[in-house]
Amino acid sequence: MALRFWQRKKKARTASAAPSVADPPAQETPPAPIPKDARWRRGLTRLRDLLRRPFDASSEQSTQSGERFFSDLEEVLIQADVGVETSLQIIDRLRARTNTARTGKQAEALRSALKVELRSLLERPAQPVERSDEAPPRVILVVGVNGAGKTTSIAKLAARLKKEGKTVLLVAGDTFRAAAIEQLSVWAERLGLDIIKHQDGAAPSAVVFDGVRAALARAVDIVLIDTAGRLHTKTPLMEELKKIHRVIGREIPGAPHEVLLVLDAGTGQNALNQARTFQAACPLTGVILSKMDGSAKGGVALAVGSQLGVPIQYIGLGEQLEDLEVFSPEDFLTALFDQPVG
Repeated sequence: MALRFWQRKKKARTASAAPSVADPPAQETPPAPIPKDARWRRGLTRLRDLLRRPFDASSEQSTQSGERFFSDLEEVLIQADVGVETSLQIIDRLRARTNTARTGKQAEALRSALKVELRSLLERPAQPVERSDEAPPRVILVVGVNGAGKTTSIAKLAARLKKEGKTVLLVAGDTFRAAAIEQLSVWAERLGLDIIKHQDGAAPSAVVFDGVRAALARAVDIVLIDTAGRLHTKTPLMEELKKIHRVIGREIPGAPHEVLLVLDAGTGQNALNQARTFQAACPLTGVILSKMDGSAKGGVALAVGSQLGVPIQYIGLGEQLEDLEVFSPEDFLTALFDQPVG
């Protein structure tokens, strides 16, 4: 009897000490947001490490011949997919600044000079897509090849615009790729946004027509139109893109207000070929450079500015929604040159 009594008493004490199932679970402290400059440095790590090599290699010696330094720098610029023409242009301008052996002071001077040259290639004025000086809806057509990160970039841009207080309507104009509509629909549900869509295989121009009319009826601020990830070598698909452009313009004069081309930073110089073909199909107003964090070939950002004359509007620095940043030449260069070199 005494044993059963103490067993019941111990059980009661244990039960009273346990938390009630009705008690709310302890809230986890949300992770602290990553500062903007840290996101840039993280996203440009591979490109920064590549550009450091000529300086780091020569720092092991007291001096290095100027030509050896310029040869090494030219090599890494081409590796970074800045492009041969642009790389030679940069080297020629830097060589004109010095023709002597590279010492520590000259290294810092060349480093500063390189930063100046890169800035001159990047500083092309770009208007943010969330401009408010035009009557809504503002129509943004997003184009690009399969695998460039187009649909994900649209979702990131939509999240950014919504956070700024804009009403956003998504239009699933990619009716060719399997699961493309479903993918955009999942993003729409996750972000709490409306979406206009048809069945797989529907005419893209018909979907876009319905999307534009819905945007007018609902008085939304921004319309983001996804398009099929066309191979830039496929003429019929590029003609379909031209048709979409015309349909939008008939419903809203002056639209689309933006035609943004999504380029995968890892594709390097091939991205320029894509851009030229898309530019011939419909005038581009800007570029979204995606997947920058996964490649050391982000030098294509320099080539886009110097060879196409099309500004980079946004840059993808990671996989999270907040990792789509408005492109800033100063932030870009700070992330590349913020650590001592040489």
